[in-house]
Amino acid sequence: MGAKAAKPHILVVEDEAHLAVGIKFNLEREGYRVTLVGDGNSALETLERDESIDLVILDLMLPRLSGYAVCQKLRESGRDIPVLILTARTLTEDRIRGFDVGANQYLTKPFDLEELLSRVRNLTQLSQRLKAARGDQHQQLKEFTFDDNVVNFQTHRVTVRGQPARLTTLEMKLLEYFVRNAGRVISRAELLENVWNASPNITTRAVDQFVMRLRKIFEPDPANPRYFVTVRDAGYLFQCAGDSAAPQEAE
Repeated sequence: MGAKAAKPHILVVEDEAHLAVGIKFNLEREGYRVTLVGDGNSALETLERDESIDLVILDLMLPRLSGYAVCQKLRESGRDIPVLILTARTLTEDRIRGFDVGANQYLTKPFDLEELLSRVRNLTQLSQRLKAARGDQHQQLKEFTFDDNVVNFQTHRVTVRGQPARLTTLEMKLLEYFVRNAGRVISRAELLENVWNASPNITTRAVDQFVMRLRKIFEPDPANPRYFVTVRDAGYLFQCAGDSAAPQEAE
């Protein structure tokens, strides 16, 4: 018999002890391994010393260091661990700021337990796909499959629902960046800087035009995208089939 797969490890960052304990109880009942911390600095210290964490459930209003700062510092360190913000802050600007600092999803309190568990299932699955897809970050991705689409980044061979498709070099580069950052809202400025090697401050529609081209290639209905999703006032989100619904500001 092969080795038994490790349980997904979730870090819950919540300063309301009764709520944290309740979340931990329900997650452990679903088979997850859970670590609790009650402030932002402890969250970063835990993430720094424990590389087994697959998902962070993060409150925003925390002692010592806010959830926004925790998420931003995590992304600045190069870690792509999925982050689910769980907060009482319901304003649109709060959600946008959360996505801007690198959160994958945003859920407001009070929340439905089944919805939380659904998001956790999908984000832990995303974590596993990211680990499998990125391999060595210094090497080019080899092959990536989502639904009936198969992309080989080395040979540039692409099949979409069983049919061959052709992508330009820049389209492949943009797609690879989306795959490496699946489940995370990416700003146009970030795409300009990392895909086009251009100043993030220039005014151009190039990013939007290329995303439209990827939609025409991969989306069953380009007018209602499910893979390359626009997040209003924030950027774009690449989500694979099986990921949870797009953030509330998606369109």
